[in-house]
Amino acid sequence: MKSVEGRQMFYVYILRSLKDHNHYAGYSSDLKHRLEEHNLGKVEATKRRTPLELIYYEAYKCRSDATTREKYFKTQWGRSYLKKVLKHFYEGGG
Repeated sequence: MKSVEGRQMFYVYILRSLKDHNHYAGYSSDLKHRLEEHNLGKVEATKRRTPLELIYYEAYKCRSDATTREKYFKTQWGRSYLKKVLKHFYEGGG
């Protein structure tokens, strides 16, 4: 995906497995294509957990900002942040 200015964007995303309800954090410059790869079983980390749904994403102009944020989401603080931000989703409203 490209921004309006034509500059490449980097996306940090959170997927939820519809099979086991666990989450996966990742990043990509092509969010739509990466989600397809996950659901086709082409990603080792998630291939046994399909189908997956996209529940959250953020966009960044710098790859390093996206990878830093991805690492954050894999910490306890990051998981707590997502629980607060996605409160209604987790309560069944989303």
